This record gives sequence, structure tokens and C-alpha cells, in this order.
Amino acid sequence: MAGGGIPTSNNRGSEMQYEGKVTAFVIVACLVASSGGLLFGYDIGVSGGVTSMDEFLMLFFPSVYHKEQGVHHENNYCKFDDQLLTLFTSSLYIAALAASFAASATTRAFGRKVSMLVGGLIFLVGAVLNGAAINVGMLIIGRILLGVGVGYANQSVPVYLSEMAPAHIRGALNIGFQMAVTIGIFIANLINYGTAKMKSNGWRVSLGIAAVPAIIMTVGALFLPDTPNSLLERGKTQEAREMLQKVRGTTNVEVEFQDLIDASETSRQVTTPWRNFFKRQYRPQLTFAVLIPFYQQVTGINVIMFYAPVLFKTLGFGDNASLMAAVITGLVNVFATLLSVFIVDKLGRRMLFIEGGIQMLICQIVVGCLVASVFGLSGEGKFSKSMGNLAVLFICLYVAAFAWSWGPLGWLVPSEIFPLEIRSAGQATNVSVNMFFTFVIGQIFLTMLCHLKFGLFFFFGAWVILMTLFIFFFLPETKNVPIEEMNRVWKSHWFWSKYVLDDEGNQPSKVDF
Repeated sequence: MAGGGIPTSNNRGSEMQYEGKVTAFVIVACLVASSGGLLFGYDIGVSGGVTSMDEFLMLFFPSVYHKEQGVHHENNYCKFDDQLLTLFTSSLYIAALAASFAASATTRAFGRKVSMLVGGLIFLVGAVLNGAAINVGMLIIGRILLGVGVGYANQSVPVYLSEMAPAHIRGALNIGFQMAVTIGIFIANLINYGTAKMKSNGWRVSLGIAAVPAIIMTVGALFLPDTPNSLLERGKTQEAREMLQKVRGTTNVEVEFQDLIDASETSRQVTTPWRNFFKRQYRPQLTFAVLIPFYQQVTGINVIMFYAPVLFKTLGFGDNASLMAAVITGLVNVFATLLSVFIVDKLGRRMLFIEGGIQMLICQIVVGCLVASVFGLSGEGKFSKSMGNLAVLFICLYVAAFAWSWGPLGWLVPSEIFPLEIRSAGQATNVSVNMFFTFVIGQIFLTMLCHLKFGLFFFFGAWVILMTLFIFFFLPETKNVPIEEMNRVWKSHWFWSKYVLDDEGNQPSKVDF
């Protein structure tokens, strides 16, 4: 939503500041909505710990258990390479991809809070199935339902936060979603560490507790107000005005409300948002809706988040040590994301993206060299305590860099750049691309580790170089810009100005792209 910043209004030609303040009402609403990130985060964190538990492996994946125990000789790089095991983790994300398109239609037709409610309920059913699973089929079906819930939550929550937040703190409030994701990961790691010590059924407790964040989101969604943008989009003009007044804490909202009406009228003229999303004038938004989530995944971060305990066991850590190392990286993830909340609206999106990319690259090179020095190509060897601690340190620095840059900004920037007429389609594209490549990386990582060995870290490092250069050359700064006025950042950009409409709605001269 526009607000709290200094927009350049297209139909006024001068700058004016919207009335209003940061109200407790909008803060509470955004905090409740952000709880949707707990679903995503808990699921990312729980799967790696569960797949490292012997009881779970013996019951569902006995061949992997035998390889891990050395019954079949296998080098360290390959002991967890099993496509069915990785399908347990990655099936959630292909389901989330498909669900994001249904969520787009739901969000546009019924509002953001309805999508959150639907997502929470479906996720709850999936959590119950997983906790009660007696065979691999139940596990996979449960994971697919969890994925549908994640698809709905990830499609609706970032849009909700961007529309409710005043422009000058939109970054901080939107990062609340990623903050909830990191808290969910950390909680999952802690629970895995505890349940791994249970004599039996620890994995059931870990998977079943996913019902808790689902209940939090579902109950929270029942009490959430809908955004003024969404109310206008569905023709509820008076309700939208009253909601904007409540959100801004003032009755003097005419300037901002008129901008919202203008955007809504433009949106209503677009009866096919998906077809329009591919028009030339939306080329900047389409590009970032695809490339930012793609690059976010090829950083390799979900290798750490999904498989942290498995990865640490591969590197020679014991059971408890590998789970504790995952807890430590999860804690780093939380605090680094919290730091991002305080600096994103001050330092801006571009600086954090670029700094994070450079830091991740350095850490990936160091970790790759450490793994190469210990395991070489044969995969035989084991980290000494000092070398192991050094590897954990640089993995933590890598996680920190991602957590204050590409992690939260990968959701924030796409959610704030779409005009209302393509917002649901744009966010669905962002989520679906993210989920598709999350699925791909999750499905092939253990096989890639087996074949590329220590070179896997350099493989991801090469992608980090490309994505950092992409941001440097092509991303304009979007901090403090109301989302209904975002068109002006494209019009002033050296490259994207060739594509967007001018103030009179005319198309610039044609260029090929």
C-alpha cells in the first residue's frame, strides 16, 4: 500500500506526503499475518533433522540407513544419495508451486486473508498426516498437503504486508514474514535436537508439531482485517476508505485514497492479469518476478536449511553434533534476519543484495576449499575438531549474509514492485518460480554432492557472482517508494525506462528484449 512516504503523484505532477502515522493497529495486523512464515520455516527446518534420525530411516528408507551405517561401503559424499529420500523433502515445494496459481485466483477474488485461512487449514491436515504416517505414501501425501498450505501462505502474506505497511517502514514490516520463516527453522532445529534423544517416535513429534504454526496462522487469519487495496479490488469502496482511515490513524486520507482508487480502476480494466503480465510495459516486473526467486535458490541456501544435519553428518560430525550445528546456524539465521529489519529501510535494497552476495561468495569458496582439503575426491576422511569448527563458522557467516540480504529481500522486492492490476499474477509467479527451483535443488542436491563433491560449493558460488552482477546493473532502489508510485523508479532507470509507459500512458520507442 502507498503511504508514509513522499510519492510523486502522476496526476498531480508534484510531491506531497500522505497523511497518517504508524498505528498499533497496522503493526499488530502485520505481525499476525507474518506468522504465515512459520509454516514455511518450520517445514524447511524439520525435514533435514528428521531424515538424519536413524529410527525414521530404518522405517521408511532402510537402504539409506544401511549406507549411513557402513553396511554398504560408500564414501562420505554419497551416503545419503537416494531419490526417494529427497522426494520426501522436495515434494512439498512442487505442490506449493501448483498451489500458488490457485492461491492467486483466491487472493484476487476473495482477498488476502481468505488465502491465509485456506492455506493454514490445508497445512494443518498435512501435519496430522505426516505425524501419523505408517508408510512412505502417507508421508508424501502429507508433504504435498503441506506444500499446498505453503503455496497459499507465501502467495498472500507478502502481498498483505506490502499493502498494509506505510512506505517508509514497508521493508521492515515485510521482512516480518522472513523473520517468521527463520524463527520457524530455528524452532524446528531445536525440536529435532530434543526429539532425536527420544527412545522412539521422536520423528513423529517433530513432524506433528507442524500443526502448531498452522493453527496460529488459521486462527490469526480469522481476526485479520483485509487490506484497503483488496477491498477496493472487490468493489467495497466505503469499507476500503474506513479501513485506510483505521490503518493510518487519521480521517484525512483523501490523497492516498484517490491514488488507490486510480490504481484500482486501472486494475479493473485488466480482465486477464496473466496475459497482461507478459505485456512489454511490465517487462521489468516480469524479469524480477522470475530471476530474483531463481537466484535466491541457486545461492545454495536451502542446501544448508533443508539438509543441515545431513550435511554436517556428511562432513563427519556425530549425530548430536550435527543437530547442534544445525541449531547454531538456525540461531544465526534468526539474528541476521532481525538485523535486516532495522537496516533495510535505511541502507536500501541494492546495498544489502550486493554486500550479501559478496560475503556468500567468500564463504562458499572457503568452505569448498576446507572440504576439498579434508575429503579430496575420494570422499574418505573426517574433519578434525578445529577444521570442523572453522567450517561451521564460515557456514554461519554464509547463512548470516543470506539472512540479511537475499533471504528477506527475495520476498520483499517482488512483492512491492507489482502494480495492482498484475499483483496477484506477479506474486504467484514469484512464489511458483521460488518453489520450482526449491524443488529442483532439494531433489538433486544429494546427487550433486555425490558427483560434484567439494566442487558443489564452487558451483553455487558461480551463480552468486552472476546474481550479484545482475542486481548491480538492473535493480533500481525501491526503498521509501509507495508501491502505487513504483512506476517512477522504472522510468528513471537507464535500462528499464525503455519499456514502461510515460506519464501520458504512451509506450517508449520499441526495443528488442
